[in-house]
Parts: sequence; C-alpha cells; structure tokens
Amino acid sequence: MPGKLSDPAGSVRGVLIVSTVNVNGLRAAVKKGFVEWLAATEADVVACQEVRAEAAQLPASVVAPEGWFAAHAPSAAKGRNGVSLYSRVEPDEVRTGFGEPEFEDSGRYLEMHLPGVVVASLYLPSGDVGTERQDEKERFMAAFLPYLVELRAKAAAEGREVVVVGDWNIAYDTVDLKNWRGNQKNSGFLPEEREWMGRVYEAGYSDVQRRLDPEGPGPYTWWSYRGKAFDNDSGWRIDCQLATPGLAEKVKSVVVERAESYDQRWSDHAPVTATYDVPFPG
Repeated sequence: MPGKLSDPAGSVRGVLIVSTVNVNGLRAAVKKGFVEWLAATEADVVACQEVRAEAAQLPASVVAPEGWFAAHAPSAAKGRNGVSLYSRVEPDEVRTGFGEPEFEDSGRYLEMHLPGVVVASLYLPSGDVGTERQDEKERFMAAFLPYLVELRAKAAAEGREVVVVGDWNIAYDTVDLKNWRGNQKNSGFLPEEREWMGRVYEAGYSDVQRRLDPEGPGPYTWWSYRGKAFDNDSGWRIDCQLATPGLAEKVKSVVVERAESYDQRWSDHAPVTATYDVPFPG
C-alpha cells in the first residue's frame, strides 16, 4: 500500500494513528497548506469536517490522493457542512449518516469499518441559542446518542472497537475553554449540552485526551479568527476523539498540532492526532 509509512505492504504495525481536523472549507485549506500537511502526516486515518465542497469543486489531490482510500459525504445544502475520511487501508464498509432521515444528507457523519476498528468523522451542529440552529443541534443530539449505543454494540459483535472523531461543538468542562465564565449561556457550553456529553461518556465512550491529561486546561483546538484569540490562546477544546474502552485504554499520546504562528494556520481549528497501541495493517 503506497503511503508515507515505510512498513512492507501487508505487514502489521504496532500502532494506529488517527488524526481529525475541521478544515473550515477545504477549497481554502488546500490553498493554505492542507495538501502539504496530508502528505506529511503519519496518520493511518484522517477525518475532516466542514469540507463545504463537492468532489467536482476540489482538486484530485484531496478527492483521491495517492496512497489513500477516500470517502466523502457532502451536504445536500451546497457550501455547507461536509465530512471526509482518508484511510491507508481499504475499508470493509463505508457508511454515510446514522439512520436519521433529517440528517442523512446533511454532511455531518461518515464512518469507515476498518480492521479491528470503526472510525467515524463527526461534525455536530454548532447551534445558536434562541434560533432554529439550536433546535437542529438538539434534534441531532437526541437522535445521535442512541446510534452511538447501537454502534458500540454492533462493532463489538464484529470484534471491532469504535472511535468517533471530529468537531463535537461542545466544551464539556471549564478546562475546555478559556473564557468559560462568559460562555455559560452560549451554545457549545450550555448545561444541557454538557449533560448530553456526559451521557455519551456513560454510554462507554472515553475522551482520550482527558484520559491522558485529566486536569487541563486545554489544549484548545479552535480559536476564533477575530481579535487576538489565537495569539492569546483564548480557545475552545471542541475537536475530540471519543473511543470505546478497549481502544481508549490503548491510547499512547494525543497531540494538538497547533500552528506555530497565526499566519501559518490553514484553518481556525488545529488537527488532533492520537496514537493507539494496537496492531493495525501498515
């Protein structure tokens, strides 16, 4: 299998590396450095969110990059949402959506069934208090939690663990955003949203960053382009990898690939890359 990793084709490596990033519009990210980042990453699987483009609008270097099996789930609403997955190993199955008619073609969920693991790319609605966007977010959460429970059970029956990665658009605790006091009534840090995240954890999914670094604060993964948020590290930790127990307990490291300077950013989010100590085809 072509790719950056040098292991012989068909061999099994001792780690699985998964990276996730909200690209904030892939057409723009391509012009700013995403292609170079993808070529350099050692990840086995890369998940992207907020692609905001259809395949015909993107260069071949991101639609079907050499060395990767790619899957894309654009939104029926042009220029919005969109999630993608890239894997160095051919998936056994690719699934778009999670069975809820309202969100089937919304470009918010995509999963690959790979050897020993299901990797899913999630772009949960961002919401806005007092608007239809918040209502949509609440409907999504209500439908998605039962699916997560079902997914874990079905994957276990197939001998697979699960990791759902992406932009969850919820900061769970005060250590997950810099200005938590000023955001308690804003979408992304509402009590009911945080309670819902707690129910996801109770369903058997573990935030692998917090497994390694329970105290925080941060590391943040998103910073507004407005003001000096990036320079002051005034961010939110909303891009997460949530794994089922058998995989979560094998996490070795989680790295937030924060750009060295403002002008080196190709998105307002940073990639979050986790390494799991599990065998995976090289």
